Amino acid sequence: MPQHHADTDHRRRPDQPAPGRPAGVPPASGAGLIFGGVYGTVLASALLAALHSEGDVYVPYQHAAWIMMTAVTSALAHGYAHHMTSDQHGADSHRWNRLARTLLGEWPLIAGCLPTVLLLIAAGASDWPEPPVTATGLTLNTALLLVWGIVSARRLGYRRRSTLLFGFADATLGVLIAMANAVIK
Repeated sequence: MPQHHADTDHRRRPDQPAPGRPAGVPPASGAGLIFGGVYGTVLASALLAALHSEGDVYVPYQHAAWIMMTAVTSALAHGYAHHMTSDQHGADSHRWNRLARTLLGEWPLIAGCLPTVLLLIAAGASDWPEPPVTATGLTLNTALLLVWGIVSARRLGYRRRSTLLFGFADATLGVLIAMANAVIK
């Protein structure tokens, strides 16, 4: 007589998306939020360092616009790549709905750039000079990377000492970008 296990009827394979979520859409909280936050913070740091204009006219609003435009473009490209690599068949209308949800799921990447963008907008409104704004932005983003690393490690269940190591490892990315900026400029 065949046995029927009720718990096997509701199981899903690990490579299948959770119910109600298309493949490739990171959750709005948890790992997707941390991934996007770190990605956006590193992206903003790299762009801030690259946009630092030695001797050129400093327009912080323009730098803020470039960072936001790059963040949105990166989020769209990242989401679209996830969508295109998910092997799901279905009606065209469902495919477009999945694409829209996938792209909307990339908001943490854009949000990760917002502290830098807001700093640049404040710099433009207050007529702050570029060198201290760049230094402040890189320091702010390094501190944010430290926090992202700690939050990520705590979420994964690491102990306090290990979480600090993870935080400092993430913050090292910010320090490396700041050092590269100093060496290149």
